Amino acid sequence: MNAILVTGAAGFIGSHVSEMLLKRGEHVIGYDNLDPYYDPRIKRHNLNALGDSLNFTFIEGDIRDAEKLNHVTKTQKIDRIVHLAALANVRVSINRAADFTAVNVGGTVNVLEAARAVNAAHVVIASTSSVYGETNRIPFTEDDPAINPLAPYPATKRATELMSHAFHNLFHLPITALRFFNVYGPRGRPDMTPYKWTQAILNGEPITLFNKGNMKRDWTFVDDTAKGVVAALDHPNGFGIYNLGRGEPVLMSDFVQIIEEITGKSAIIQETEAPASDPSVTYADITLARKTFGYDPQVSIADGLQKFWEWFRLANG
Repeated sequence: MNAILVTGAAGFIGSHVSEMLLKRGEHVIGYDNLDPYYDPRIKRHNLNALGDSLNFTFIEGDIRDAEKLNHVTKTQKIDRIVHLAALANVRVSINRAADFTAVNVGGTVNVLEAARAVNAAHVVIASTSSVYGETNRIPFTEDDPAINPLAPYPATKRATELMSHAFHNLFHLPITALRFFNVYGPRGRPDMTPYKWTQAILNGEPITLFNKGNMKRDWTFVDDTAKGVVAALDHPNGFGIYNLGRGEPVLMSDFVQIIEEITGKSAIIQETEAPASDPSVTYADITLARKTFGYDPQVSIADGLQKFWEWFRLANG
């Protein structure tokens, strides 16, 4: 039986995508190095959430290890790849440009080479809305040149898009790049805003709110994102770049208020100016993804944060 390789399978989005693929009967090979950027026990717990499916095999490995990647794709009969493994976090990347380049660009090239070696039917790679930078073209559309990233992380992700196009052009490898917009929900990383702010509010600790809460983010519930990834995987279309957001930007001041209402506690807010790495708004035009593979996000920010809160309480005792 042919299998789908999911890199970053132990992570936030990767575990949800793997779970969704398993539920519909796919054979999934999860590949993850359990990087200690945040506690690897969280990642192992994410893997445990996938259950004991005989259709799931986990392989601990690094995408920088080209030899191991090639061995896995050949011996595990990989015919499709969902490439989600990466170093993430815009602000962390500011002082780790070399690391982010090695993993996100070099690692992605290794994935693409491994896909080419087995003549993969489709490769889906994760990109980010951060590639748009501070653009005047709002909402964000995929034909934006995206040539002014504000930090190393989005710069590396834009580079992976360009490299993917090169591989498609040279080797006719079907590749889809998905620009994720502010994904949140159960299993969210502890360094991400929803987790950090919820924990701080519960502990009576201050949270930092940029520009008086007037910045906007296109928050997208993880189930909607995962469904978009799977739908894109099912629709190879040569080469394409697609936004996966909700298309409804939320003021960060309103985001805080929803968390306050859900937790029943008030936030202690410290206001400051936004750093140079952060755009004032993220806002996805999802017309192209909806038209091409039926992407249709359903979960509102209020319902999504409620689901996140229910998970957070269980995960933190």
